[in-house]
Amino acid sequence: MDELSRTLEEYESDADAYVRKYCAESVAALYGDPFFDALAGDRLLDVGCGPGSDVSTFDAGYDAVGLDLTASFLRAARDREPTAPFVRGDMRDLPFEDGAFDGVWSSASFLHVPRSDATATLREFRRVLRPDGVVFCLVKRAPTTPDESRDRHFEYYRPDEIRALLERAAFEPVRVETEENWIRALARVGTTEATRTAGDLERSP
Repeated sequence: MDELSRTLEEYESDADAYVRKYCAESVAALYGDPFFDALAGDRLLDVGCGPGSDVSTFDAGYDAVGLDLTASFLRAARDREPTAPFVRGDMRDLPFEDGAFDGVWSSASFLHVPRSDATATLREFRRVLRPDGVVFCLVKRAPTTPDESRDRHFEYYRPDEIRALLERAAFEPVRVETEENWIRALARVGTTEATRTAGDLERSP
């Protein structure tokens, strides 16, 4: 069983408990202001939306779509926000057209992607963004509990690592902040020159 399948199985096996946990607060309400300030439009994609707590925040003034792989989370999200669109899909292969969104929000979801797929996944985020689009990514620096990786897959990053990943995917980091075990990264779609440089780095031996 691969890493994402193991994580999905764990979420589905105890979905009600995870729904209660993730609905306890909205990360967007707590930490979303820099992301909102950087947006040039109101079309948002919440990647790994879970049961929809952040979509509830986005509903106040934004046109948000939630995407998740866990079917139980999507059912809970639709119950919570019956008028919001929710889509089941894998963030590594987003089921949306190029340039469909002004912002991509990824709160504690990208960290489940195996490191070998990390750059390609961020490139998917970039693909669905408009030329002036922005991305928010919340990842972990270290485990929150000793056994959290027993049933779910996590990748842990240093601030310089997540910055380098964003640059490799042709984003320009705006701010990378740490708080306890968490890293909040905000980046915008890179300029033509930055995109070319990132591509050159990726092709380098």
